[in-house]
Amino acid sequence: MDVRTLTAADVAGGALLESVLDPAALLEPVLIVDLDGADGATAQAAATRVASLGNLTVGVCSGAIAPDLAPLTAALDLTYAAVAGAADRPVVGVEDLDRALTEFLTCVRRCPQASHIAGQVLRASEHLPVDAAIDVESLGYSTLQGGAEFGGWLDERRRLGRPLPPPPEMSPVLLSAEGDTLRITLNRPERRNAYGTALRDGLVEALRTAVLARGFTHIVLDGAGSSFCSGGDLDEFGHTPDTATAHLVRTRGGAARLMARLAERLEVRLHGHCVGAGIEISAFAGLVVAAPDTVVRLPEVAMGLIPGAGGTVSVPRRIGRWRALHLFVTGSALGAERAREWGLVDEIAGGVR
Repeated sequence: MDVRTLTAADVAGGALLESVLDPAALLEPVLIVDLDGADGATAQAAATRVASLGNLTVGVCSGAIAPDLAPLTAALDLTYAAVAGAADRPVVGVEDLDRALTEFLTCVRRCPQASHIAGQVLRASEHLPVDAAIDVESLGYSTLQGGAEFGGWLDERRRLGRPLPPPPEMSPVLLSAEGDTLRITLNRPERRNAYGTALRDGLVEALRTAVLARGFTHIVLDGAGSSFCSGGDLDEFGHTPDTATAHLVRTRGGAARLMARLAERLEVRLHGHCVGAGIEISAFAGLVVAAPDTVVRLPEVAMGLIPGAGGTVSVPRRIGRWRALHLFVTGSALGAERAREWGLVDEIAGGVR
């Protein structure tokens, strides 16, 4: 995969706009934009051109981002800078700029289709209502389910010969009430509360109960065992009858819409590993509280997919589409404190379980 680097002035002048019509552009899904030395007028002009380039556009800056570059960093898909404040959502601050950029490009080279579609979905759904944005995410996810990148990952997984997970011995989701508080507890600790069919269906049923039970003004979602939720149950991947049915199940039978509907009353308490769906559904809540041992990670792009439990909707609405793309493509882990600084969680409380 070739990677070109342009200056902000190059972009402002219309460089590479013809690449949209060039099939060879498919071989270079990332374009680097060097922001060093750019002034406000150049940044404004370049910002109007970025969306026409057709690539993932990643800015780089060896120092702090000047305020007058904001229109350009907002237009780019992501910017890495040697200095960035926690509130500057389009920018990921890194200690080693070359290393961060190399890591991002390495991940894109591994799964260019999933990386590119992640960027497209984030842009397309940024300003959509939640329900419509969830539909866009799922359509992108279903597209990738038929792609070679996910197919290769699934073939490797199948070589392990792992069977479907056994049915739960106990209720996979528990409900309890105390006063005006309804508690929903993910209850498959033997599978680290993996978001498989049984747990998903149990959670959806509990959330539907919460929607109807308006007398409960406070709804708490937590998880039993060592982790809140370790993400999708990988042993169930590849077993849907077809991608169209899978789309309808995800969007109409998943938890994301209900979590968003309940947001004002909903508190989620995270601990341990919160992977994939574990943070995607949680980020819809009005209040997300993390234990100090919480670790967040979104690994789907490395599997040839994108987040499929609402994460392209919930996560960027908390931290911005730019940092969301960084997390999606690199699969980088966030500890509780960094997640709080970025706004992915609201509070850190409680001890390590």
